Amino acid sequence: MSDVTAQKKFACPACGAEANWDPGRQALICPFCGTNSPAQLELNASGDQVIREHDLGSTLRNLGEDRRGWQAKKTSVKCQSCQAISVFDAERIGQRCDFCGSTALVPYEEIKEAIRPESLLPMKLNEAQVRDSIRQWYRTRWFAPNRLRNKALTDTTHGLYIPYWTFDAQVHADWTAESGYYYYTTETYRDAQGRMKTRQVRHIRWQPSAGSVDHFFDDELVAASKGVDPALLKRVEPFPTKELTAYNPGFLAGWVVERYQIDLVGAAQHARESMTSQIHQMCAARVPGDTHRNLRVQADFSGQTFKHILAPVWLLAYDYGRRRFQVVINGYTGAIAGRYPKSWIKITLALLALSALVGIVVVLANR
Repeated sequence: MSDVTAQKKFACPACGAEANWDPGRQALICPFCGTNSPAQLELNASGDQVIREHDLGSTLRNLGEDRRGWQAKKTSVKCQSCQAISVFDAERIGQRCDFCGSTALVPYEEIKEAIRPESLLPMKLNEAQVRDSIRQWYRTRWFAPNRLRNKALTDTTHGLYIPYWTFDAQVHADWTAESGYYYYTTETYRDAQGRMKTRQVRHIRWQPSAGSVDHFFDDELVAASKGVDPALLKRVEPFPTKELTAYNPGFLAGWVVERYQIDLVGAAQHARESMTSQIHQMCAARVPGDTHRNLRVQADFSGQTFKHILAPVWLLAYDYGRRRFQVVINGYTGAIAGRYPKSWIKITLALLALSALVGIVVVLANR
């Protein structure tokens, strides 16, 4: 990475101070004079944004140095508690981990700089919108302790960008299986009282079957975050990759970015396993008959490409008692998911009320 690129700033065109990305106004805003300036995006000859897809095979064989680095001066720290690696503007001094709140941050020096993302979803929700969303979410957590709900814990929200890999692939799969067709016969038997009765008995007639499936996987997402609870992250997906914007470091000005800790090799392996599982399910759905067995699938992958992207989230991490909880908000769509402590008093009262209701129903039914 050249010295010119490393020192790149986003100066206010009016007063020269450093501007930050504002999600509400979707522009770089000067914190001193309020001047806004749009991020400069890379456009092709037709005036469209350039969203690159890279050939997976050739990239895995030779990761190019021209795709490394952040195109702006950044500082990296690693949290000794949750292991997240945060990347932020060099001038900022990090006091606490934005993912778990720990103060155990140590400088992180990479042997090689991270592969630079080439597209992202700009942060759309501002802090006021996120605070309102969290308050509303807590109001609907019926079993949360009252003092937690009243506080709403919005003072510790952090907006940041987390890393994702996306993968495309064209898959042709040939399958073979044994299709099972149900048929029934009438059987005579003697019951416990010695009386003769009849019943229908189900049998299966097996016969071979075969077929094929063609499917294109478009932007199969693989999260590369270690700082965000993966189960919660799944619940706020999807991130609409059709609305990606070409990468520009201006979008990250003033925001923390998590460096990927699942590398391209590991992510590609995860994506292949996910695609293979989905193809297997598609083939199973094509097998005729009432049931099947001995399904065998031979899948051929071609046209495999990938992108490294950044997705915006807002994160709330807090301690309650001896436990740590996390709430995640999709910074583009507003989807929210989280964990929270339960009030055993409320749960006990709810169970007692349910038991009383069941008792009343039983009494009424027996009248």
